[in-house]
Amino acid sequence: MKHLSLCVFAAAFAAIPAAARIEMGAPFTDGAVLQRGMKVPVWGRVLPEDGGSQPSADESGKVYVKFAGQEKAAGIGADGVWKVELDPMDASKESRTMTVVSGSDKAEINDILVGEVWFASGQSNMECPIWGDNTRYRDMKGGLMTTMTHLPYIRYVKSSRMWSVEPRNFSARWCKFVPADLQLFHRIKTNLGGSNTGVSLSAVAFYYARELYLALDVPIGIVDASWGGTNIDAWTPRSGYDGCDESIIATAEYPVKVDWKAETDKKGPIGGAHQQPTVLYNGMVAAFAPMAMRGFIWYQGCHNNGEAHLYCAKLHALYEGWRREFANPDLKFYLVQLAPYTHNWLGICMAQTQFCAEEKNAALAVTSDVGNFHDIHPNDKEIVSKRLAVHALRRDYGFAIPEDDSPVVKSVSFKDGKATVSFDHAKDWYVYAPDRSHDPAFELAGEDGAWHDAKIENWRKTKDKSGKEVDSYFIDGADIVLSSEAVAAPVKVRYMGKARTSGTLYNEVSLPLGPFEAK
Repeated sequence: MKHLSLCVFAAAFAAIPAAARIEMGAPFTDGAVLQRGMKVPVWGRVLPEDGGSQPSADESGKVYVKFAGQEKAAGIGADGVWKVELDPMDASKESRTMTVVSGSDKAEINDILVGEVWFASGQSNMECPIWGDNTRYRDMKGGLMTTMTHLPYIRYVKSSRMWSVEPRNFSARWCKFVPADLQLFHRIKTNLGGSNTGVSLSAVAFYYARELYLALDVPIGIVDASWGGTNIDAWTPRSGYDGCDESIIATAEYPVKVDWKAETDKKGPIGGAHQQPTVLYNGMVAAFAPMAMRGFIWYQGCHNNGEAHLYCAKLHALYEGWRREFANPDLKFYLVQLAPYTHNWLGICMAQTQFCAEEKNAALAVTSDVGNFHDIHPNDKEIVSKRLAVHALRRDYGFAIPEDDSPVVKSVSFKDGKATVSFDHAKDWYVYAPDRSHDPAFELAGEDGAWHDAKIENWRKTKDKSGKEVDSYFIDGADIVLSSEAVAAPVKVRYMGKARTSGTLYNEVSLPLGPFEAK
């Protein structure tokens, strides 16, 4: 039970100074995974022996870090802070020790691996645990996964819910992908008004790390910092707003309030103290910067649905902030598009698509076919993670995957009462709906702006058992031709613009078309 408690309270409280004067940065605790193929910053502080917050007046000298045959030295700043950079290393499953020495003081971090490191963040669909005591809010296969998975070379950190006005430090605890650690679905009290939070690892993070490990056969480290019902603003570092689009200046200049008063301070997606700009970055992410890592996976958007027109700019601010704080100009950022629900996510989905078109290091996992009209938390997270992982495997790890992007609209033309839509990332099409219908959720609108159901004109023909020619479930050609009896002269087209519609169109590699509107 002692081992379990270390994992349960991972990152829950600020590090308590020990007798040793060397305090390591958040990621550098037993069981850590370091990023291969990059320079690896290692940092910490040297504190007085009495555990005070400042080094002694006569504190001087250097810190020496030894790991994997390397020895690096760094001077100690006036505030006791130090940092070294390890040279790029190859992946290794060997359990090795990092030794940090300053004068007569020494710290040892054991069982360190080298592989691929990723960060998972967002709101409830990212937080949704691989397993837990809430029968609706967990992955559908999580009970089996947490019982059957024994992959000790995959390590994870669960960052507990904590908001902060200023960046805070804490000591992470790395757990392994083994049943004893993965089945931590207890409920614990946090400091946020005694509210409960599940501490089990994110299901999306679980499957993503597993997919990478099975494909790459190198150690995988993943940090899960997620919190349901949170907006993008709270996760954005302050530096992300430097030079941001004018549309989000009000968010950039928002004064964070310690003495939150819900009735007077609530504004837009900021409905609670923990939803103020930057406070979750400060409380749950900042302690890991500038940790060397490959990138972030991100699943969020529901809480910002009322301001879809701002969401693309806010994604840019989020990404720019993370890229700056982690000192990684090539930081990868793979995000999940919102899945269908009773609400209409069209605006947010289009903003997500736009952002990925504008940022070369970003890519979108489309989930238009895996929603649940009755639950905002669809519980098949494995397919979500596979669609995220295919981006990494093709773009970052050189796998010969023919296509990792879902189709996106390239152009639309209107002629003779029909709309012809051309796409990137689609050479061929097929339709699959559970009820075997031929009715993908297309609509057309004329100059009056009224939307009406549309039908596909260019079905590929086949013959039924009687020899009669009928529509197949394949479309003839890469373009899609649409018409509607109610719209004589269409000027706009959209897909999945109505509430309670699911995606049923797929490209040649079985990636679904996502919601769009075009003219």
